[in-house]
Amino acid sequence: MRSSRAIAIGAAFLTAVSLAGCSASGGGDDANADGTETIKMVAWPGPEGDAMAKVIDAYNDGQGKKDKIHVELVLLSRQDTFSKETALMASKDGDLDIYWTASYNVGQFSGSLEPLEGIDTSNYFPVAVDGLTYKDELYALPLDVSNHFLLYRTDLIDTLLNDPAAAATYSALAQDILGEARQPVPADQWDLDDFQVMAAYFSTSANPASPTQYGTILQAKNLLYNTMIWNDVLWGLGGSWTDDDGKAAIDTAEGKAAVQLYADIYKNGWTSPDSAQAEFPETQAALQSGNVAFAIQWSAAFAALNDPEQSPDIAGKIGIAPVPGGQTHVHALSLSLNKYGDSQDAAKTVLSYLATTDAMTAYAQAGGIPAMPEVLKANVDLNPAFNEVATSIADYGYAEPVFPKTFQAYSKLAEDLSGAWVGQTSVDDAVETANANLQELLDQ
Repeated sequence: MRSSRAIAIGAAFLTAVSLAGCSASGGGDDANADGTETIKMVAWPGPEGDAMAKVIDAYNDGQGKKDKIHVELVLLSRQDTFSKETALMASKDGDLDIYWTASYNVGQFSGSLEPLEGIDTSNYFPVAVDGLTYKDELYALPLDVSNHFLLYRTDLIDTLLNDPAAAATYSALAQDILGEARQPVPADQWDLDDFQVMAAYFSTSANPASPTQYGTILQAKNLLYNTMIWNDVLWGLGGSWTDDDGKAAIDTAEGKAAVQLYADIYKNGWTSPDSAQAEFPETQAALQSGNVAFAIQWSAAFAALNDPEQSPDIAGKIGIAPVPGGQTHVHALSLSLNKYGDSQDAAKTVLSYLATTDAMTAYAQAGGIPAMPEVLKANVDLNPAFNEVATSIADYGYAEPVFPKTFQAYSKLAEDLSGAWVGQTSVDDAVETANANLQELLDQ
């Protein structure tokens, strides 16, 4: 009974998708009249889908005519694209030729995707390609790339570095916290111990003369994307999700230290208490308020923080540095070939076109953040952070293990660890539970 109803829902949804695609393009049968083959590509509504629409329009009007291929974009839902694609993949339908995927679900979807062979990936960040590779086969082509930075108040750090009395206060705090009297150093030289002492120095609870109420804000809400931020601390301390044998490795000295760092900062009042419910927007708001000196944040945040209209109190005072510990999570949105697609050769031709620097330059000009370092560096006039994104990913980027339950692992780690991040549960108990649950997901 359950199976029959699922098939009926899937069939209705597939019909709706097909009609939406034809209606959006006006192509369909007319486009095929002269021998041109029409393929359908899923796109994610929003800035990424808008950028891709402009690239596809240019392809259809130019190279597509030479290739005798016309691409229709099918917009699903920004919130539910992946769940709808899961239903489509389960039906093994061939109507859609290219799926919208991401680093964190390509392992899950791999059974419904055709490995990409013969497409030149030499222009991409290697870490972006690695994050889309499962069992030594590439299952997706990178599009927008995301990473993290330390975003900090340049005026506050400069004052600390140039004021001997302030440096002495910082050094005394370092002695109390770390057991060694460190001197303050520029943000691009911080390790995770410096991150902790700086959090204390810029908090009134530890330093009544602090110019800000809190040193930082931690993204500690029970949310899968916050696992990606915390992973930077885990990797920065030398840890990982797994050991060399592929076994879960959260219940390790590095895993415990990474959770303990969050807990110490939170319990000592060196981060806003809103951290327990914070993710991207709350971190932006805290920085924009002027009451926080720095935060580990997504790279996409920088432009708004330096925009005088959006951030009047801090615009022009925000600097970019690598995440302390020298590691940044990297993931990419991506495009994959439907294993059951009706037009695989034509779809692969389009993916090969999208893998060129010309196509990704057009994507950047349309608002995308392509995973090609040379394209980013050549277009810093479009986004002043492009050069730092390129350098940071190349020098500090890592990708979490790819396996069928990668997406679920992000969620489960946040669920198991977020209480300990804010000192509500035992660190030892949290990492033990997280390790057991991660191993269970790895075994599936």
